[in-house]
Amino acid sequence: MKKQVVTRFAPSPTGFLHIGGARTALFNWLFARHHGGKFLLRIEDTDRARSTDAAVAAIFDGLEWLGLLGDEEPVFQFARTPRHAEVAHKLLDQGHAYKCFATPEELAELREQQRAAKLPMRYDGRWRDRSPEEAPEGAPYVIRLKAPREGETVIEDAVQGRVVVQNAELDDMILLRSDGTPTYMLAVVVDDNDMGVTHVIRGDDHLNNAFRQLGIIRAMGWDEPVYAHIPLIHGSDGAKLSKRHGALGVDAYRDEMGMLPEAVINYLLRLGWGHGDEEIISRDRAVELFDIGGVGRSPSRFDIKKLENLNGHYLREADDARLAALVAPRVAQRLGIALPEGGEALLTQAMPSLKPRAKTLGEIAEGAEFLFKSRPLDFDEKASALLDDSARELLVKTADALSSVQSWTVEAIEDVIRRVAEDARLGLGKVAQPLRAALTGRTVSPGIFDVLFLLGKVESLERLTDVGTHQPAGH
Repeated sequence: MKKQVVTRFAPSPTGFLHIGGARTALFNWLFARHHGGKFLLRIEDTDRARSTDAAVAAIFDGLEWLGLLGDEEPVFQFARTPRHAEVAHKLLDQGHAYKCFATPEELAELREQQRAAKLPMRYDGRWRDRSPEEAPEGAPYVIRLKAPREGETVIEDAVQGRVVVQNAELDDMILLRSDGTPTYMLAVVVDDNDMGVTHVIRGDDHLNNAFRQLGIIRAMGWDEPVYAHIPLIHGSDGAKLSKRHGALGVDAYRDEMGMLPEAVINYLLRLGWGHGDEEIISRDRAVELFDIGGVGRSPSRFDIKKLENLNGHYLREADDARLAALVAPRVAQRLGIALPEGGEALLTQAMPSLKPRAKTLGEIAEGAEFLFKSRPLDFDEKASALLDDSARELLVKTADALSSVQSWTVEAIEDVIRRVAEDARLGLGKVAQPLRAALTGRTVSPGIFDVLFLLGKVESLERLTDVGTHQPAGH
């Protein structure tokens, strides 16, 4: 019977959920879903000095936002330390590992000699075939794996293809330190085995580790996982992704950059994986299509503009009430006020006018500010420049014409504004621009008829009268 596919995402909690880590989690999640399997989470918190509760919380927060939480309770690696030690001692008992009593001073001297001779820096196996009885009584020791010395180790990697390493290049790595704590290499292998992981999908910076980890797997007689080492993400300039390229925590994409999770997921999916020319791929479609064979071997380039364009697409598709709930706190923060009662409902109503040109939630919030500003408005430089004497005269006429509108609908408003433009022998744009400046304090806004409709008759007339009869602030 075919084994159920089990994948895992195993971050170290030493900081936020990095965007590259999020993509690794996504590929693991999709592969498991595509094959009807399980996706598991493991927190690799054995580095006690650098692991923090805040980082654990940030990782779970980011994964939850992206909809990539595991199918079972997460495993915490540090809690499994006794099990890791148990395996090291089993390897020792079976002759696959040995006690090494080399002192730090001896190892430092060995490294110095290798450096001087320009040799690869690796342990020379000096205790591999010696009896522990030769060591001083009570001397500290580490437990090392007996790595194979002859032949070669081959990995048929699902992304990288066939990769071969000569066993002479592998040293006898430490499994258990002298204080009895397991190394990362041992803990990873034991946890993957005990969690039933069938496919190890991770960054190709771990490819070398796979050859060393296989030594433990084979010595224990465990099933070997399928390895799939995916290329790292590079910046738009081809250099390894860093903060200047956008290698921020997932929370920054949500909070500072105003992205929707479905846009980030779609973008990460297309970073290194593709299906024909499809760019817009929903989560369900991704589950249907995704397989590891579609992942390329070359590093992919992170392009923030592409992500913003995708986000714009998903904003236009998103439910207006959902967007209003996301945008409301942003508007309140920008204006330094609490939104009035009904503010979210007004935003929902305004959303069809606000979202078509926006690429981020921040841009929607900026576009929505005019709805909640108190009079007298502040005017930016461009808006002030538009509001000269002839413009203010036109605003008075417009306010007068609008005051007679009985039913405040977009159609009725448009009818009046077009009549004002005709009477003044002006194009509609020549009337709309000063109107926009007077009503919003800016020269960019949703369509002018929508602006008037959303502000309501009373507020619209008061704003127009303010500017028509007074010099605007900033002019």
